[in-house]
Amino acid sequence: MKERGRNNDMFDKRINIFTGHYGTGKSEIAVNAAVSIKQERENVVLADMDIVNPFFRSLDAKNILESRGISVLAPLFANTNVDVPALIPEIAAAIKNRNNSVILDVGGDEDGARVLGRYRSDIQDGEYDMFFVINRARPLTGDLEDTLQYMEAIQEASRLKVTKLISNTHYLDQTTPDDVRHGLELSRQVSEKTGIPIAAVSVMEGMEYLAKDPDIPLFVLRKNIRLPF
Repeated sequence: MKERGRNNDMFDKRINIFTGHYGTGKSEIAVNAAVSIKQERENVVLADMDIVNPFFRSLDAKNILESRGISVLAPLFANTNVDVPALIPEIAAAIKNRNNSVILDVGGDEDGARVLGRYRSDIQDGEYDMFFVINRARPLTGDLEDTLQYMEAIQEASRLKVTKLISNTHYLDQTTPDDVRHGLELSRQVSEKTGIPIAAVSVMEGMEYLAKDPDIPLFVLRKNIRLPF
């Protein structure tokens, strides 16, 4: 994974939480964050907490992560035909264990955020960052007002505060530099309105030329999650 600067500086908290609308790329970012964190920390756990959306799941990268020594936890019956998967108690245990570095990939709606809220008492203030991934190409995060409303709903449901933003606007392999700049413009507006800093602008590996803003760290993503079709 290539870097502009050190990605581990971006993930300096023990618990790193990734939220955002479905299809923003938050799961891919969560997986890449886990790989980055593993470079410097021993006990790394990624918990796939999305009990609703069957696509873009961080669980799809389970083999890749486990081959790197990263533990992967997911709801029971995830990726099966069972309608309502259940969270497993190991997620709470992983969060409570202060020797673990934990990555939480949260479902992209209020219900997903409420799942995260179940663990609020186990997550201490100051020991976590909650990243809100903004993809301007996705519904409900196309302009400032909608994005702020969506982010506030996630915060209320989870009872946790967003602490950092990641700009990840893309149209897969059709992405242009203008698309990345357009997305970053919205992320800047959100940051200015809320005071929440932009942690990074992210692009896929091999597409670094799309992001040329020297003031924002670049988080280059390696493709780990495959579509099921």
